[in-house]
Amino acid sequence: MLKCIAALTALVLLSGCWDNKDINHRALPVAMGISYKHGNYTVYLDIPRVSEHDNGIQIIAATGESISEVIDHISMNMESQVDLLHLKVIVVDRTFASFGLNEAVESLIRSGHIAPKTTFVISDEPLDRFFERLDATSKNDGTALYDYFQKDAGWSPEIAYTQLWKIFRSIHSYTNDVAIPLIKSGDTTILQSTGSAIMKNGKMVSKLNNEQTLLYNVFNGLSTQGKIEVTGHGTIQIVSSRIRNRGYFIGEQPHLKSTIYLKVILLDTRGNPSTDVIKSELKTIVLQRFKQMFTTIQRSKADVFGLGQYFRNDLTRAELANWRSDYLPRIQIDLEVKTVVRNTGNLKTRT
Repeated sequence: MLKCIAALTALVLLSGCWDNKDINHRALPVAMGISYKHGNYTVYLDIPRVSEHDNGIQIIAATGESISEVIDHISMNMESQVDLLHLKVIVVDRTFASFGLNEAVESLIRSGHIAPKTTFVISDEPLDRFFERLDATSKNDGTALYDYFQKDAGWSPEIAYTQLWKIFRSIHSYTNDVAIPLIKSGDTTILQSTGSAIMKNGKMVSKLNNEQTLLYNVFNGLSTQGKIEVTGHGTIQIVSSRIRNRGYFIGEQPHLKSTIYLKVILLDTRGNPSTDVIKSELKTIVLQRFKQMFTTIQRSKADVFGLGQYFRNDLTRAELANWRSDYLPRIQIDLEVKTVVRNTGNLKTRT
């Protein structure tokens, strides 16, 4: 009798583990590519080989009417179960991004199989060519694409850093759009950055270059250590940055007062410029790039800086719904740059 009770108790307690699969029987893709053409999705999975004698990556692709269907089809034909919980990077091609990512992003979020913090990237070339070259150039553990976007590895301040949840938020927000990094396979390196895509409601509408992306990261409070060449007199490196914004209306005209605080160090100089000359030239360069960038953003009516957030208390919800079309193109921005040049080392500068 006691044996029967013990067996029934063990059966109840252990019933939740019956469908668990050993880690050795799971395929753990590092990156997933998604393209969309003629109503069908093509999904590419970048799966590292972990065998002792077989390194590199395995690229598997399939096509279907939905992303879930394609992944199920791939998993059905593999000896291991595809597990996307550890996915690190999602890549879509530029054609798909220009068409609109709304349905795909909602499907990925809804599935619950992919972490919302997964990095999102746009390929500036067709995905079949992108993954073919990635496969040909990856010789070690196959994590080159993942490492490229890691802040403690290959990520650079001139590259946007956008996660899946931010795109989902932007699709459903009146005042928050995003910029997504643009990459392609490189000629002498595995990957090459080509700027950032400006996304509006999940659709690519314009583009920033890498220099503008650096300032985009600064404006969004992403701590950067980017380098800026000061015209004719040397190169500085940003070691810390912060920004203060205040939005207000004058009549019907929206205004934004922004102050950027930069701490920089001199990497090299040509001639013997004073600190004041460096500050003045840096300010001129930053203001010119911001002006060009704001002009692009206002024309595309995509609020990648989230400027509408500073006017939420002044507008009704119905007015916020028209923020991108009615207010963003008319906003007047007063930008000020305050710079501290420190840690000049043994460089002699005039004061």
